[in-house]
Amino acid sequence: MKKKYLLISVMLMTGLSLIFAGGGQQQGTGASAKKLIYVITPGWSNPYFKTEADFAAAKARELGYEAKAYDHGDDANLQSQYIDAAIADKAAAIILDNAGADITVAAVRKAKAAGIPTFLIDREINSTGDAVAQIVANNYQGIQLVGQEFVKLMKEEGEYVELLGLESDNNARVRDQGYHDIIDQYPGMKMVAQQAADWDQTKAYTIMQSMLQAHPGIKGVICCNDTMAMGAMAALLAAGRGDVIVVGFDGSNDVRDSILRGEIKATGLQQMAYIAEQAAIQADQYIRTGSTGKEEKQMIDCLLITRDNAGKLNNFAMSN
Repeated sequence: MKKKYLLISVMLMTGLSLIFAGGGQQQGTGASAKKLIYVITPGWSNPYFKTEADFAAAKARELGYEAKAYDHGDDANLQSQYIDAAIADKAAAIILDNAGADITVAAVRKAKAAGIPTFLIDREINSTGDAVAQIVANNYQGIQLVGQEFVKLMKEEGEYVELLGLESDNNARVRDQGYHDIIDQYPGMKMVAQQAADWDQTKAYTIMQSMLQAHPGIKGVICCNDTMAMGAMAALLAAGRGDVIVVGFDGSNDVRDSILRGEIKATGLQQMAYIAEQAAIQADQYIRTGSTGKEEKQMIDCLLITRDNAGKLNNFAMSN
């Protein structure tokens, strides 16, 4: 009888050991055991930011990570909350398109102090050594390409207006400077109005209406991003002024289609799909080896998009 009870006890202990071993194995290979990457970008109502979030998260998942993506809407407080959440979740890395070059520095430093590396895309911050990487489009180079095309389309003369981006975004200042370093060389070109539309299509539409009323003789509009270019073009078409030359910057599908329709004339493609994927690739490299093998600040050249090549553009990437 003792032998029988001993045999049953051994069998029960063996079974329990197998159950716990099996449970442990499932936990080790399940999604809960995957390292986590946070992707935090500005508002997804703008296809540019939605694309970078989608591509960064998709590449992270392809590399074997869990990815959580959030939209801070250019609200620095909300951005800070998401970074706090990443710290609480013990994320392996953060991929961030930030909500302000100055105000974001403290948040990136907080993540670094918690042992979480940050990989910035699209927008730089005003510090070095806090983020592991700052991978951005060469805005100055790209906007100059668009500026040169604008001067050519304007035949080097005429009144024009400018729609600016968010004041807190370094890219807004860089693009404005790049435009004027080209256009201001031509004495026949005269800027008669300039106003921030904060990267927003609806604001651009309203501002363009006011500018057109105040300056009915304008011949062109330079926009510091595609979303504002779409708003400006819509206002001009509504006013029967499809003859006004409008250029943008980003390389969105919306502007591609407008260019192919003969409306907006040109844009500069920021290779955002590539940049977003690079951030995930470099995050993986850093997590595995402690180094990306690259400089912190990395500039990716832009491409000029006109009616000649717009048909090759899709989701901020060019096909061969």
